[in-house]
This record gives sequence, C-alpha cells and structure tokens, in this order.
Amino acid sequence: MKYYSLFASVCLSVSVASAAETLPKLTLDTDSITLSGLSSGGYMAIQFHLAHSEMVSGAGILAAGPYYCAQGDISTALAQCVNKTTDGLTLAPLNQIAADYANQGKIDPLINLKDDKVWLFHGTLDDRVIEDVSNLLFSQYKGWTQEENIVYVRDKSISHVFPTVADGGACEVSESPYIGRCDYDAAGDMLNHLIDGLAPPDDALTGSVYTIDQHKLAGSDATTMAEEGYVFVPKTCEGGTTCELHVSFHGCNQYADAVDMAYVTQTGINQWADDNQIVVLYPQTKKSLFMPLNPQGCWDWWGYTSEDYANKNGDQIKAVNSIISALNANSTEANND
Repeated sequence: MKYYSLFASVCLSVSVASAAETLPKLTLDTDSITLSGLSSGGYMAIQFHLAHSEMVSGAGILAAGPYYCAQGDISTALAQCVNKTTDGLTLAPLNQIAADYANQGKIDPLINLKDDKVWLFHGTLDDRVIEDVSNLLFSQYKGWTQEENIVYVRDKSISHVFPTVADGGACEVSESPYIGRCDYDAAGDMLNHLIDGLAPPDDALTGSVYTIDQHKLAGSDATTMAEEGYVFVPKTCEGGTTCELHVSFHGCNQYADAVDMAYVTQTGINQWADDNQIVVLYPQTKKSLFMPLNPQGCWDWWGYTSEDYANKNGDQIKAVNSIISALNANSTEANND
C-alpha cells in the first residue's frame, strides 16, 4: 500500500517522549474499541473481543490460535495451541464453550461479531505458533464474522515477532524483544483494516507515553498484572477531545520488566495513533515463579488465574475493563501517586 513508503521515511525519525506528568483529561469512544496482540497477547485480545464484543469493533491478532484453545489446561495449551496440534483438535468443542458462555451472559452475544473487522497475521518463519494453529483461528472467526471483514496475512517470511519497517531485531529470528525489522508495517496494515479513513503518519510524533497504576485502578483483579501500565496519548487527545481507543496486549516475555519500553514504543502503533486521534492502552503483566505460576509473564490464556479466565469473570479481563473505564472517566486515580 502507498502508506508504506511514507511510513518507512517517518519511522527512522520519530521518538516517543516518556512522560511522568499527570495523565491529561481523556474522552474516549468506548463503543468501538479496537484491539491487538501478539502470541499470548493475541489470545488475550481474542478473549477480550468475545467477552466485550458490544464495545469492541475490531481485533488484530498476530501469531495466536482459536478462542479457548487451551480449554483451561496448560498441558492442552502446549499440546495443541503453540508449536504443534493434536490430531483430535477441532473447533466444535471450543465454539460450544463460546456459545455456552454467551447463553450464560459470561461473554456478549456472538452475533455482535458479525460486522466486526478482524486482521490476522502469521509469518511463514514462525515456529513458535505454527500456521495450523492460526488457520484454526481464521476458520473460527469465519463462523462468527462476515468473511469479507477478515484479512489474513500469511505469505511473509517473518518469524515470531511483531513486524515493523525498521525497529527491533532481525526479522528472521524469534528473540527478545520479539519485534522485527521486516520492512513491513504490520501496525499500519492492521489499523487501516480495523479503522476506516486513517491519515498516514507525518514526520513528527507529538504524543506522549504516560504511566498508570494498574493495581490502583483495577484492585485485586490486577494481582497477576504489573503495578505499572502505559498509555500513549496523542497531543490532539488532551483536554477532552473525543478520541478512539486501541488496546494492545504484549506477548510472553514482552512485558516491560523484560523488554523495557520496546513493545510500548516500537511496534509502529503509536505513529498511526498520533495522527488519527487514537489513544493506545498497553496493559502489562508480570512474571511469577510462584503460584499462580507464570515464569514468562504471559497473559492468561490457559487458566492460571481461574477457570473463568476467558470470559467476563476472568481477573485480567475485568482488570483491563476497569482500566478502560477509569481512563475514560479521567479519574485522577488513573495516575501513580
């Protein structure tokens, strides 16, 4: 697309100002939130999409598999949802769980997904989450969403990384911070599908990244998350102008304590958000070497928090929803003391 060449020249010159100041007043359109996520963050984005489809209008998923793939068990997750699939893996029981949750009110009605935009990505060099797993997600979404609203990118020689034009490490290697210089603007491709009428990034980044206190905003629901999360706010969104909200979930080993601000600043999402009045929330997990065990700082997509991890009653889904509400209310409690 034409915006790639422009973005390539912009990407080298932009910088994000890390801000310790008070979060400015925000007015967010929470009726059409968009989501994205890589790997465990992709699984989390899917879970949040189904749980709250009444307020989510689109999701961009990189290197992840179908909703409820792990079925609440880490052994199942490793056996069929990452770098291999079992012969018996089918969508029918997973879809039935989604239908049951919808009937019980644990997720929003599945009919809400019909008109949503979905963007899926799988790199041909990705051996962390294999294509068969991502293909199942594609098939699953086709059962819920109009196929013309789904884009599935799976023809690029890219490993298990978030692809960018010029930021991150080698595109062919899956290593920290799992952001790759691939001469491919995945953020732009994704956001232009999810949101109509975006303007290409210019050569200046005016917005800032703010630190928020996730524990203060979400209470005990955020126990398995880091104390600090981050919000990118375009200059044009300060002072009460209504802006859209995008929530982006990092992958395993991509939380801030592991990769510093790489995921928050290097994916390219902020560049597009800056010129299109989009606030970006980057919620953060943390690693745990004790129960609940989470040594790689993954989002919960197999049940380490509770059996309700994939629905509205899941701690992390409740926590992120509480953070969104607090940001939109612009309560002073959204800031660290």
